[in-house]
Amino acid sequence: VQVRSSNPNLPSMDATAIRISYAFAIKHSPITKTHEPFSLSKRNRSIYNNNSRSRNYQKLFKVESSSNGNRDGVVFDEASYETERLSLDAKAREAMAETSEKEINDEGDPTAWKWVIRKRIWDLMEAQNIAQFPRPVHHRIPNFVGASNAAHKLSGLEVFRLAKCVKVNPDSPQKQVRFLTLNGGKELLTPQPRLRTGFFSVLESRMLTPSTINEACTSVGVAKYGRPIGLDEKIKVDLIVIGSVAVDPKTGARLGKGEGFAELEYGMLRYMGAIDDSTPVVTSVHDEQLVDDIPIEKLLIHDVPVDIICTPTQVIFTNTSIPKPQGIYWDKLSPEKLGQIRILRELKRKIEQETGQKLPCGPSEKLPPTAQRKR
Repeated sequence: VQVRSSNPNLPSMDATAIRISYAFAIKHSPITKTHEPFSLSKRNRSIYNNNSRSRNYQKLFKVESSSNGNRDGVVFDEASYETERLSLDAKAREAMAETSEKEINDEGDPTAWKWVIRKRIWDLMEAQNIAQFPRPVHHRIPNFVGASNAAHKLSGLEVFRLAKCVKVNPDSPQKQVRFLTLNGGKELLTPQPRLRTGFFSVLESRMLTPSTINEACTSVGVAKYGRPIGLDEKIKVDLIVIGSVAVDPKTGARLGKGEGFAELEYGMLRYMGAIDDSTPVVTSVHDEQLVDDIPIEKLLIHDVPVDIICTPTQVIFTNTSIPKPQGIYWDKLSPEKLGQIRILRELKRKIEQETGQKLPCGPSEKLPPTAQRKR
């Protein structure tokens, strides 16, 4: 389908899907059999501008005729989106499994100890059957029995009650946190899974109905109902909720699943001025994910510590003394990871243009298959 805009400043879109937050209709003339021009609203123009350069959603929208035969509706193809997401997630986990096996057996690798702890926790959760769907939990932020109870403890925190905007990771064990955020009338900021298709999306309860709030807490729902934002968005995040594989209640040291996306998201929010050192970081985990053998002296400068831990049975204030990252550490970021994430490339170009200086680049790494996508 070709869509022509009445605004000469906007390009035509030929056989390209727009990332939209709700369905819209394209007027159809029954006489000429051609599509009439239409204008994008200010809100839709912002959505288009943030996403028009990405082809990642090309297969995720399809044209259907409505019952009156006079309009063509563009609707979100949920099946295609979910099939692609699950396929890419599976490939990413396969790559991480291969990486972790090599690093665990590499005595010279400075991060091998992290994989030893991760594997121990994943194995334990499966062996004790405290893991929840999706399983196996290896190479995931593991879903766990009692995740909803942990979420409700989190929602009782004063920092949550006072927060107007909460950033929550997109993983399964934090789904109830996302629901309670929206149900409480707050703004929900959530990243695109693995930052594949963009940056963050904002969801507001006033944009949803009681029947769509549950769906909005899923990856498909975020794609359907969320408003994508860019690096220039003026936003203040009052609370950050992140998933963990293991966390030390005495120090606040945390391990994720090993891909570094929580750290990248944190760094980009710091760059935007959306958060600072005082912004609380909370995680929700099972009690069996609490550990005491994360050596803080071996943590990297970009590792994000947590201030509060919520489990199904308790709330722990860590009083962490571990410094929080101050932004993106470009000298730690591999060229392969940079090539994988478009929003990072945009940020790098933006900073280099503003400063007139070329940013450093980190050592090379094996590129996960999530970046090797058909355009």
